[in-house]
Amino acid sequence: MAGSSYSSFLHRETYRSNQFSSTYFSRFQGLRGLPNYGLSCCVNALLQSFCATQELLALLNRWKVNDSGPQEKAKNVPEQLQKTLQAMQSDRFQADPHKSFLHCLDRNRIPMSIQHDADEVFLSIMNLVQEQMSDTELAQQIKCLYKVKVEEHLQCNECTYIHSGETYLLSLPLPLLHASNTLEECFRAFFELQELDGDDKCFCERCGEKTPSKQGLKLIHLPPVVCVHLKRFRSDDGYTKKMHCKVSFPQALDFKMILKAQHVSEKFPKQEQNEWQYKLYAVIVHHGSAMSGHYTAYITHDGDTWYHANDSYVSKRTWADVEGTFGGRCGSGTAYMLLYRRTEEEREPECSG
Repeated sequence: MAGSSYSSFLHRETYRSNQFSSTYFSRFQGLRGLPNYGLSCCVNALLQSFCATQELLALLNRWKVNDSGPQEKAKNVPEQLQKTLQAMQSDRFQADPHKSFLHCLDRNRIPMSIQHDADEVFLSIMNLVQEQMSDTELAQQIKCLYKVKVEEHLQCNECTYIHSGETYLLSLPLPLLHASNTLEECFRAFFELQELDGDDKCFCERCGEKTPSKQGLKLIHLPPVVCVHLKRFRSDDGYTKKMHCKVSFPQALDFKMILKAQHVSEKFPKQEQNEWQYKLYAVIVHHGSAMSGHYTAYITHDGDTWYHANDSYVSKRTWADVEGTFGGRCGSGTAYMLLYRRTEEEREPECSG
């Protein structure tokens, strides 16, 4: 789903200046173009977002890679990710700093030359980091960088028995409700109670049978980086379709203003009550249809100046260009993943549970 049918740009290092101050392949305000190899636009866009996540770079750079054979190194995702992000930030020019990473993913069943879903690849990379990083404590800190803790809540409509349990998500899969949505509406819908009836009935331990029930989530903990997945792809009669509906999202996000009291668990730590402010720093955009598409990324370092990374091509843009990814019309690029960073005083990710 949602890969790339676009051909890559010419493999050459050049610089040219126009109204967007564009470059091919060279570093540009901390960004650099990445050639498209085997429909790699999905991974290219994710790498741009990883490179913009300074918290992730700091953790990866602390890892002292163990000595191992060339085959083990070639298959180790966190090692190749560390190497790739360091090369992307290096002053020394490399035409394809991510090629080894693409081959590494291929060896881990994320094959090249196949269309991929950006959110699925993001989650696969995070899981592989947990499995393959030799420093398990550091791997946990990387997970905690994105880890949203929630409380699952299931209440039987017949006997009112409530079953609850804790879980976590590394990206929040937000539903799209209307032809025109706000991100705040999508968040509230994600945490609202949903009625489960008919074929969706759940088994009640007290009643001993499937009964109508209400299911919902409550927030326990927000991480330093909140990754939002806008669910634009939907299965309909065996076919996957893309939803081009509009989703407007702000540069600054205040969860205290978005979530109501019933959306927040009593387990939410009191000391974190003032840490609700987040700022957008990366947007992964999907162009095209569900079966034939292309990924690009918008990145900002200061919140004012934005850059658009389209495989090899990097250009300076404005917030108005990012707003153009809200959607609402077929054929336009639409925001698919949003990365928000906490704006409170920086601290290392905390792991609990």
